[in-house]
Amino acid sequence: MGGESTIRTAPRSGGSSTGTARAGRGLGDRLSGIAVALGIVLFLGGFAWGAVVYRPYTVPTTSMTPTIDAGDRVLGQRIDGGEVRRGDVVVFHDTSWVTNADVVKRVVAVGGDTVACCTDGKLTVNGKRIDEPYLPAGSQAELQGFPTVTVPKGRLFLLGDERQGSLDSTAHLTDAAKGTVARSAVRARVDSVVWPMKGLLKRPTGFEALGALSQPGPLRVIESMIVAGAVLVLAGGAYGPVAGLVGRSRTRGRTEAAGAR
Repeated sequence: MGGESTIRTAPRSGGSSTGTARAGRGLGDRLSGIAVALGIVLFLGGFAWGAVVYRPYTVPTTSMTPTIDAGDRVLGQRIDGGEVRRGDVVVFHDTSWVTNADVVKRVVAVGGDTVACCTDGKLTVNGKRIDEPYLPAGSQAELQGFPTVTVPKGRLFLLGDERQGSLDSTAHLTDAAKGTVARSAVRARVDSVVWPMKGLLKRPTGFEALGALSQPGPLRVIESMIVAGAVLVLAGGAYGPVAGLVGRSRTRGRTEAAGAR
């Protein structure tokens, strides 16, 4: 009786262990499949969202140095010209400035503003001196001095961060529009320099006293989606080989232990 009991008990114990392992492996396979599927959705969804919201541009000149250097690759958020705020760096297309090319400049005044240079070496908008920490070190705004301009409604006054060499609104003051550009000419607001990786552009706090600033676009969320998706795909895809390796290692260990007995 004791012998029969021992023989019966051993298979039951082994069968239970094997069944538990198989159940665990089955649950793991399902979870890894869900992780891979979710990862693919996040990864591709992030890229698709980014393609809809953003457009890449290459800046050919040094007029926005040091914020953006010549040859830098930037991402511009597609926006309507009505969303542009003071301090934004925008991409616009205006045939009176250049032919068949996009231009990148910083908006310093909008319709209804008065803008002039300079008071104590600083740009003034609506009589307020503007702090511009994004200008090149040692740069003096008065190097591009100009008389007061009242920006017509629906238009923008734009300057390059490199004031000495930028062909911006100050180079077109004698035009009929007094160097201003229509809001409708704006194609995008630059959100980030992606190559070389300088990250998101800093908010131009010097303009805060004149009105609300633009908020960053969803670039950080999109980046998080892409990274999280990639991690889930890699983790889910790695589960099968890792689980198989662990399972074989445990089986080998049990076999060796049984042989030792």
